[in-house]
Amino acid sequence: MAAGRGAALLRAEASSGRATFLELFFDLAFVFALTRVSQRFADVSDETGWALVGGLGRSLLLFLALWLIWSHTTWITSRYEPERPMIQAVVVGTMFAALVMAVTLPRAMEERAVPFAVAYLMVMVVRPLVIAAALHGHPRRLVPFRLAAWAALTAPLWLVGALGPDGLRLPLWAAALAVDYLAWALGWPVPRVGAAAVRRWRIAGEHLAERHQQMFLIALGESILSIGVVFGGADYSAERAAAFGVAFVTSALLWRIYFAGLLLNEAFGRARLPGQLGTASERTHTLIVLSVLVTAVGYELVIAEPFGPSRPTWLLFVVGGPVLFLVARLRLGYEIFGRVSRSRMIGLVALLLVTTALLRWSPMVALSVVAAVLALVAFFDGSRSRRRRPADSAPPVERRTPGAAGDEA
Repeated sequence: MAAGRGAALLRAEASSGRATFLELFFDLAFVFALTRVSQRFADVSDETGWALVGGLGRSLLLFLALWLIWSHTTWITSRYEPERPMIQAVVVGTMFAALVMAVTLPRAMEERAVPFAVAYLMVMVVRPLVIAAALHGHPRRLVPFRLAAWAALTAPLWLVGALGPDGLRLPLWAAALAVDYLAWALGWPVPRVGAAAVRRWRIAGEHLAERHQQMFLIALGESILSIGVVFGGADYSAERAAAFGVAFVTSALLWRIYFAGLLLNEAFGRARLPGQLGTASERTHTLIVLSVLVTAVGYELVIAEPFGPSRPTWLLFVVGGPVLFLVARLRLGYEIFGRVSRSRMIGLVALLLVTTALLRWSPMVALSVVAAVLALVAFFDGSRSRRRRPADSAPPVERRTPGAAGDEA
């Protein structure tokens, strides 16, 4: 009887793969959160040496903590029925915790470390216990118990880092987050119980694919918001207006390149192991979303000072963001089709080759060159898709893993 009540929370095969309105509402907290992450990256744009490395490390850590919260929530709504009141309550509670993290994020490595860490731990420790209780006697309850056990293991590192000296915060939180990600990769192994390999999970694959694509659009929306806010708050000039226009075009090109020939939903629908494809897509979209945030910082720098002297740290954002995007998009294409796009590879090499030369030119020139390279990539992507019929997906993980999907809890 208890197992039967718990089974009511599981997604049925006939369940819609579309994201619910509640999930879209949940994403609103991350629109705000990503703007805070982008601002932290922007704050270190004028630093050099170890100050730059430390600033980038702190910003990256906070981004990865937020990403873990969003990713876990997406897997929950892909495994459990999001229309159930219990799952809806879990999503709303997670949204509030994510909003607290976003509000505290600008000073999360300083005086607001405690509320940031507590909000993170409430999601990582308390949420899986709530889900386990809602599953009653169902075998899947062991999975959230594993999650809670591993999160409790790293909780002291988060709390000591928040309450202790500022100098220990970054190493302690980095160690805690590394363990959290490692536990996810290993399936949260527990003695006598074993691991819950994510690649074996039964999920609504098409739902997970849609959520990843929606998060990309959220990040892209954050970049549009950034250029609008910066341009609207700066003194008007023709140079800044031109930079604003090029920044917008660059974002539009990122959108075009991302979706050109992308069959992510179809790949998940055909996959024998949607959980395994999901883990690969998860890691790749981490890079894609991060690349868009970094590129948005470049937009801000160029709009603020379009024809000022170029700085190596600025190129890290103006050129480095699009480079990371092309790398991640190449990886995503390989995960779906098992091959590498020639046009995107050429674009990546072109950006790497011109980076040194761009040090002698203004930020506006650098962004314009980036936009031109991306425009060529988008053009050849479009030309190829018009000449060829859409290819069938052939994820390499499907070829490497024999057998059908298991019935992992």
